[in-house]
Amino acid sequence: MRKRAITLLLATAAALSLLAGCGQGAGTPTPAPTPSQEAAPVRVEELWLESGGKKIYGKMYLPGEEKDSYPAVILSHGFNSNCMLNEGYAESFAKKGYAAYIFDFCGGSPSTKSDGVTTEMSVLTEYQNLSDVMDQVKALDYVDGSQLFLFGLSQGGFVSAYTAAQRPDDVKGLILFYPAFVLQEEYFEKYDSVDAIPDEEFESMGVPLGAIYAKDARSFDIYEEIGKYKGDVLICHGDKDTLVPLSYSEKAVEVYDSAELKVIQYGEHGFQGKLVKEATGYCVEFLQAHAS
Repeated sequence: MRKRAITLLLATAAALSLLAGCGQGAGTPTPAPTPSQEAAPVRVEELWLESGGKKIYGKMYLPGEEKDSYPAVILSHGFNSNCMLNEGYAESFAKKGYAAYIFDFCGGSPSTKSDGVTTEMSVLTEYQNLSDVMDQVKALDYVDGSQLFLFGLSQGGFVSAYTAAQRPDDVKGLILFYPAFVLQEEYFEKYDSVDAIPDEEFESMGVPLGAIYAKDARSFDIYEEIGKYKGDVLICHGDKDTLVPLSYSEKAVEVYDSAELKVIQYGEHGFQGKLVKEATGYCVEFLQAHAS
């Protein structure tokens, strides 16, 4: 995929102060396409997995046509959210022949069905959750482990990008929707080091968080990590996103070896209406171009 060079714009201080974690459920309407109310040609089943001794709730969407194995997509939700917001995307992917797994991060929100609480959650605990989910999904007898894709929204996009960088050989392709690469900057600005961060709980956008959230976010630079992933990357980002400005995805395209940015005109932080269909179409094209 041809890499697109785009000049980095600086985000406003207001956007930084708003976002400690920026994802679905933080005042943003559901971005995913609405699952069909008719009998969908997909099969859906609950699938509980495990990470670090904690139970992870999820659902697997499978194509209606039974095959020995399918390429797979693992979908990660955003901050203060849960897997339900990815149901429409998962259904769309399953209709095109992919096994699509949605799950709740441990402590990902007060509404999660997985174990854990928000004060124990960070981008690195979510990385561990996603990495463990990858191993268990790859081991399923109906999944082609050589064709595993990651899809993430907002903070889930940040975590998916970080995970792909740590496990580049295990990720066939990466799809990011408005990835929250802004979320670290507040902690870099406020604290000189990880040790300077107080061991106390705080709130972000009404969600109680523990010191681990700030410390883990301050412990590395996401732009120094993501370039380790050499596979193809698709990023969809709205030009009206005030929570995670488009400039953060523009910078990511500069860092990746092979990334394409689809700018969704009039898109905010969470796509709505016809913009959902547009972005989903880009995803399906990407998947079909890369799955063998």
